[in-house]
Amino acid sequence: MTDGRHIRHILVLPDRDAAEEVAEETADRLGLPEQPRPVREALAGEDDAEDAQWLVVVEDPAGAYDPAALEALAGEYDGWLERD
Repeated sequence: MTDGRHIRHILVLPDRDAAEEVAEETADRLGLPEQPRPVREALAGEDDAEDAQWLVVVEDPAGAYDPAALEALAGEYDGWLERD
């Protein structure tokens, strides 16, 4: 159930390959009009690309997407779900 607020689901992944696969899977599973673009987020104080997390941000203006399903998808790739 949603309270009518716009929800942003943030899938946090350990590397670029995982993020790209999750972005594709997310678009397929949710029937999104376009695939979300993975975004690199450097960890605080780190410059090395190896020390980065990758994010896949899914906008959910109607609050219609199942957070448990998104969390399970992220978990398949050693990631997790955050909501904004």
